[in-house]
Amino acid sequence: MIFTKKKKSKKNISFLVSGRGSNFQALAEKVQKGYINADIKIVISDRGDAPVLKKAEMMGINSLFIDPKKFSSREAHEREILQILHDKETDLVVAAGYMRLLTPVFIEPFRNRIINIHPSLLPAFPGKDAQAQAIEHGVKIAGCTCHFIDEGTDTGPIIMQTAVDVTQEDTADTLSKKILVQEHKILCESVKLFCEEKIKIENRKVYII
Repeated sequence: MIFTKKKKSKKNISFLVSGRGSNFQALAEKVQKGYINADIKIVISDRGDAPVLKKAEMMGINSLFIDPKKFSSREAHEREILQILHDKETDLVVAAGYMRLLTPVFIEPFRNRIINIHPSLLPAFPGKDAQAQAIEHGVKIAGCTCHFIDEGTDTGPIIMQTAVDVTQEDTADTLSKKILVQEHKILCESVKLFCEEKIKIENRKVYII
């Protein structure tokens, strides 16, 4: 399945989310206020009890639960999502706390058009529980990374990063809260750059035009 990109004034953004939707809400508010020149088409969750579904509803944004248990494989589940994204003429997919690894079936049609936010300074501490990993390793600086998704685990081209100090008193929970503030900022800025077509990728390096 190959999607062609149409030239238009506004980009269409769709979300993949599994949980609370904190980053989704921060980004959606920026879009609705006009800071980001885009339209939000749909929010898709793999969990029927995800709080993000209620947040989307309250913001007047279409949302949908697509149960992965109803499909024979991860790829079949992704093809269902792909068809919806295609119908919505999606230009950019934002994975904001989406807890399922995407397969090449999904990634290829949206190559360099899936943005993820991760709570560590990649390539350090990829995968789950990045904040706990940082505390366990005793790092003095942690942070977050906004990147494009590829076939690896948090290995795609890095768009933006920002750092926070880690104190002796920090726990995984307090560090998570500090990092989350920065996640909201760089996710919004990364999406804004994409929508303004100010991102260029060469040899996995991201350049801001």
